[in-house]
Amino acid sequence: MADRMSKEQRHHCMASIRSKNTKPEILVRRYLFARGFRYRVNVKCLPGTPDIVLRKYRTVIFINGCFWHGHDNCRYFVLPKTNTEFWQTKIDRNRERDMRKRIHLRFLGWHTIILWECQLKPKEREATLQGLEHTLHQIYLRNHAFAPVRPYCEQEEESIDIMASEE
Repeated sequence: MADRMSKEQRHHCMASIRSKNTKPEILVRRYLFARGFRYRVNVKCLPGTPDIVLRKYRTVIFINGCFWHGHDNCRYFVLPKTNTEFWQTKIDRNRERDMRKRIHLRFLGWHTIILWECQLKPKEREATLQGLEHTLHQIYLRNHAFAPVRPYCEQEEESIDIMASEE
């Protein structure tokens, strides 16, 4: 089946697909900022140029489009009927690249979180964002674990000398 658009129309359509500041990215960033999380966007010095970097949490967040990154078992990921071989190899390369970048980030000591476009649709959005917030809190607690707290009765047994100054 031939393409319904001219070559120029198709080029214009494909060129308008953005890689930064997409609606799902902005949605997640607004949610995180409203809850007090501070982050950097599209940090180029990290492998894969993560969409959101939370340095305090040593965590990066990738917000993937279901089609471009090949989200398995997702209704939004359907291979085009024309030029199928090209699209299959392109999406497979994207998946392999994503995996290499995640492994490299993990090796550097970063936590990686992947959010899919379909998880940010209105039906699942609130649960996904709350889960993200919970995960970030868990990561923070794990990264900044404190020494175990001793029971109060053990602390009383130690002698504590307090000196008051005479006036």
